[in-house]
Amino acid sequence: MEVTTSPNKWQLIKDLPHLEALQAERAGRTNIAAIDFVSGQPAPTMQHITTSMDLLECLEEPAAPGSTRLYVVEDLSRDVIEHLGSKLDIDPLFFREHINDYTWYNTRDPWVELPDLDIVSRSRPYFRLMYMQPRYFKNPESFRRAQKQAGRFNVLRRLDVDNEHESLFDDKSATVALVRSKASLWIRPASNTQQAVGVLLIDPSITEGYPLWRGYRSFKNSPSPTESTPFQGPPRTSLFDDLLFWIGQTSQEDIDAIENNPRAMAFRILQIICAEWLTLSRYITARLGQIEWEIESPELFQVKKLDLQRESMNFNMSLKKLHTWRRRLPVYRAMVSETRTKLFPDHHRDDDELAPLLRRRDCIAGMEKDFRLVADHFNDLLSRTERIAAVATAVTAIEESRRAIEQNKTLGRLTYLAVIFAPLSFVSSFFSMSGNLAELSQTFWVYFCVAVPISLLVYLLVDKNWSNNLQATYERALKARRKAQAAVCEAKR
Repeated sequence: MEVTTSPNKWQLIKDLPHLEALQAERAGRTNIAAIDFVSGQPAPTMQHITTSMDLLECLEEPAAPGSTRLYVVEDLSRDVIEHLGSKLDIDPLFFREHINDYTWYNTRDPWVELPDLDIVSRSRPYFRLMYMQPRYFKNPESFRRAQKQAGRFNVLRRLDVDNEHESLFDDKSATVALVRSKASLWIRPASNTQQAVGVLLIDPSITEGYPLWRGYRSFKNSPSPTESTPFQGPPRTSLFDDLLFWIGQTSQEDIDAIENNPRAMAFRILQIICAEWLTLSRYITARLGQIEWEIESPELFQVKKLDLQRESMNFNMSLKKLHTWRRRLPVYRAMVSETRTKLFPDHHRDDDELAPLLRRRDCIAGMEKDFRLVADHFNDLLSRTERIAAVATAVTAIEESRRAIEQNKTLGRLTYLAVIFAPLSFVSSFFSMSGNLAELSQTFWVYFCVAVPISLLVYLLVDKNWSNNLQATYERALKARRKAQAAVCEAKR
């Protein structure tokens, strides 16, 4: 708690100047919205909290009769954890699991988060959802500023850069990064003596760069030409602002449903998470399509049929890009599967079984089909990746075999020359032997002056790569000459 940030960042900040002031700012950092859902009201009421003292006063205030309160917390700090944890009696594991973003751990890591048994996790009043946010950066400087911005968060959030997947259609300096993100929800059900309360932890937003393809599509239908009220969309400034906007759009029917199902308070963040997964699946689909195109039409990606080595390198690069998604896709699929398990314990139900829940305005149950579609997308992407890998491996083997055949042909030509010249050379050497070896000391250098240039000339004649390069150079020169002649004739006309 005294570190005031993720313990893994301590090695990076402990030697900074003005460390005490930095720790004090991190410890008191507060950006919270207290939202009251009152049954019968057309819209929820919101209170913005920016200091830890204001949070303490809000926690001490009596709740409105029949209301359900949700605290939306951006980032975490020592004061926020202490006030919320002590006043609401929240399990410290709820905050601990939200701090780091690791998808796997080293054997020596003391901060590992071991999974709970299913029977234990079902009895806990909280759950954690992991997801990815694709973000676009115009140049490397913008990406580095985003990394520094993420380093100023109290929670540990990193960006997985996607440099391996450069394409002819991308800007050379642009970068797409996948931001590791989490959302955690704790719920205390209502009782005879206290109201229902929820705490939703979300990540602070990286404002550098842009959401990929300018972010998710609006959750509202487009206005009709007969409507006179202005159409309002989310501010797109941060996840915190977008979430508050969509919560403010909650209908009265959904507010009334929260009283019976407090989990419905997470409906808007679930919409955003699902939309981010759909954006990521569309991005991966585009990258896999580009890899397939590289394998199918290598000539479009600056690979010539005569240059077998470069062509083989191109397929190796395609396989390298593909292996990145073969490593990442199972992780993403596990994240989606974990989300479905936490939200929908009986997620194997079909649409007929979901119909009664939808008629009862259970908005969380209504999201089950959306997350099922996301899971199906990632299953299809993983299967497609395996198929592309098999094709790419086969094509690479074919190209390597063709390259070996060409090399064998070259070696065969050298064998013919050896068969022809070896006997002649032996005979000439045999008949040119002199009985007086002292006489050879004056003329032995003539042999090297004649043999070395002739050997070099013979090597160039039988080397196919050299001859092919010479032929290609001649063809380019001839083509340039024809273009010049055509230009002169056109000018004379």
